[in-house]
Amino acid sequence: MTSIFEQGLDKNIANFTALSPVSFVERSAEIFGDLPSIIHGQRKYTWSQTRDRSARLAAALKSFGIGRGNTVSAMLPNTPEMVEVHYAVPALNAVLNALNTRLDAALIAWQLNHCESKVLITDREFSPVISKALAILKTEHGKDMVVIDVCDSEFTGVGEQLGAHEYEACLASHPPLAQLDGPQDEWDAIAVSYTSGTTGDPKGVVTHHRGAYLNAVSNVVTWSMPNFPTYLWTLPMFHCNGWCFPWTVAMLAGTHVCLRRVEAQPILDAIREHEVNHYCAAPIVHSLIYNAPETLRAGIHQQVRGMVAGAAPPAAMIEGMAKIGFDITHVYGLTEVYGPASVASKRPSWAQESLSEQTRLNGRQGVRYPLQEGMKILDPATMTECPADGVTMGEIMFKGNIVMKGYLKNPKATQEAFAGGWFHTGDLAVMESDRYVKIKDRSKDIIISGGENISSLEVEDALYRHAAVLTCAVVAKPDDKWGESPLAFVELKSGAVVTQSDLITHCKTLLASYKVPKEIRFEEIPKTSTGKIQKFQLRERARSA
Repeated sequence: MTSIFEQGLDKNIANFTALSPVSFVERSAEIFGDLPSIIHGQRKYTWSQTRDRSARLAAALKSFGIGRGNTVSAMLPNTPEMVEVHYAVPALNAVLNALNTRLDAALIAWQLNHCESKVLITDREFSPVISKALAILKTEHGKDMVVIDVCDSEFTGVGEQLGAHEYEACLASHPPLAQLDGPQDEWDAIAVSYTSGTTGDPKGVVTHHRGAYLNAVSNVVTWSMPNFPTYLWTLPMFHCNGWCFPWTVAMLAGTHVCLRRVEAQPILDAIREHEVNHYCAAPIVHSLIYNAPETLRAGIHQQVRGMVAGAAPPAAMIEGMAKIGFDITHVYGLTEVYGPASVASKRPSWAQESLSEQTRLNGRQGVRYPLQEGMKILDPATMTECPADGVTMGEIMFKGNIVMKGYLKNPKATQEAFAGGWFHTGDLAVMESDRYVKIKDRSKDIIISGGENISSLEVEDALYRHAAVLTCAVVAKPDDKWGESPLAFVELKSGAVVTQSDLITHCKTLLASYKVPKEIRFEEIPKTSTGKIQKFQLRERARSA
């Protein structure tokens, strides 16, 4: 029997539209078309111009046969073109594959083949590696693809043009589409992003329009972002589609300030010159800012708000940013949940606490995003919920609209990730009494020494509290007596001098004796392009020792 509320009350084009972040671009162009959208060196665009350029790019891609379900790859730094592909590709209901700009040729070719990319848009800076990747793609897979070269105004190198098409010429030769439409079905894929693949082939994380839309909105709510923010691109847009911020900024008719190089001086120069008030970055980039000479920060008088994720932020970083007046919001997530999906929401009462207590509270992974339906600490073996006692360790799991569709061409991994009706993150954590989550470690990073679990994050936090330490990472080293023992890798601040003995003595004042590193090596620490430390490489070094 049908309800009276189902009679003559059907969906129609007037009362129902599939959610897609593409709609944010159309709205800002329609209402705020005269306001600035992008600043990049000497180039400046308004929202009307950005919408026009994106619609021209969409028209060009359409002429190459791109439509629903086709993949378009982008090998681009944080430039206007990278913003535009985030608007143009989803408008065609095609799928965006943003490539990590630090990948080698073999892995690029593997990804292009795996996601069946039809078009590649590439900056000439990367022509050496892309040239090799295209050769591998042709030789090993017998595939050719359309290549569109970008000649960025801020690129000072030479670079080779690899394709038959140049980006600006493509835009000039195609009239803009009348409308950036988006999909008919919000469950359609909007992007495929690849995980690091540290234990085998990378996994292609497929996300959908609905999730991208909702997480873009969640960013606004979580950060209490005002209309017309000025947002600096220190976070690579290839990383989880810039945590959905290309679409968040469009929603608020803000200004994208683009940056090809993530270094302290250009970051601080851009913040000063353009009065930037928001940016996102991994902990290492925030550390660049607070460790920069005070003279580089001179003249920055506006409130700058930073978002940190990508790795658990050390307490020293949160304290350091507070001391220079930058307001930091700590979020947590993974590629599989569109970037950030939880936040250490700051309660009003926290402001009354000491700086060290504020740092502890803000250092937690926090609570689920407003539009994420579930975040719990569960025992992965039984799927029972762990008590909120701050002690019982389980795995962080998510549920809701801000969770991926699954892994491309990998049903086994998809089923495993969603076992029991929750997305399994692989991160081990506790739920504290106020219902805030605190990560203890990645499951693979826990050090088991003499039967005791040691959190590598806890040891790293202690090391970061030494004034000489710039970056550190702790991994398990095989130990004949204890099975495993903590081994620390440390990079020092410029001009700092400290010995292994000094740091071990320092750690003893903060940690139980069995948690103190048995050995400390002063070596360069490998990192991804987003600033995440590659512990798998350090574990290999530890084993080889």
